Amino acid sequence: MIFGSLLTAILLTTAAFAAPEGAIAHRSHRSASRQSNPVQRLSGNTSLTAATNASNVAYTGTWAGAVWNSYLPVTGTFTVPTPSAPNGEAAVWVGIDGYTCTEAAILQTGIDMYYNNGAITYDSWYEWYPDYPHFYSSPIAIRAGDIIRLTVTASSTTSGTTLIENLTTGQSESQSLSYPSYPLCEQNAEWIVEDSSLAPFCNFGTVTFSSASAYLHSGKIISPSGAVQVNMYQNGKILTSVSGSDMVTVKYVP
Repeated sequence: MIFGSLLTAILLTTAAFAAPEGAIAHRSHRSASRQSNPVQRLSGNTSLTAATNASNVAYTGTWAGAVWNSYLPVTGTFTVPTPSAPNGEAAVWVGIDGYTCTEAAILQTGIDMYYNNGAITYDSWYEWYPDYPHFYSSPIAIRAGDIIRLTVTASSTTSGTTLIENLTTGQSESQSLSYPSYPLCEQNAEWIVEDSSLAPFCNFGTVTFSSASAYLHSGKIISPSGAVQVNMYQNGKILTSVSGSDMVTVKYVP
């Protein structure tokens, strides 16, 4: 799913792995119950005016993380957290577009995490919004503590690839995509934790995107340093805390 500097968001997935005992099976409902969406930026809220006017800080309804105006490959590595109460889900992903792109297209890949009364499960997925998210055909196992690297690459405005690698197990999965009807603007690079409006939001703990980078058309490689930091704000409460320079750290605020 992003933006033009630094953003917070999370909530998409497709490969399934049953974590602790009693993990719930939810692969069947994933595609139907959730979908990433372009960012929902908040404006005109007097309680956020001072913070929003701060340098490189923004607030959204469902995203938290970092966003650059960027293009081409976007990558980020993180350690899979252990979600906790309240019951719900959260998504962690990297993507291209969705923040300033007027076409509202997003190329992204990531994982979903689910918490339900102590049961924890994970899925991995890819998506070219506004199409629905899809599971990879050969899903990899994902456990809390695994180190995951996510990469999306736009080979043109209408085609690209997604890649998810479990650096702990050596497993990986990729997908080539082509969507002539939903062209990318190639304006935003994003490292996000997202809350889907279709499901409750769980406590995802802390997600830190390390080895985070994006490539410009000029060939220059940039890090999230200087990107827009986006925090999630819902029902009068800030739900996330975003920090970092070359890395992007997104923390859940209970």
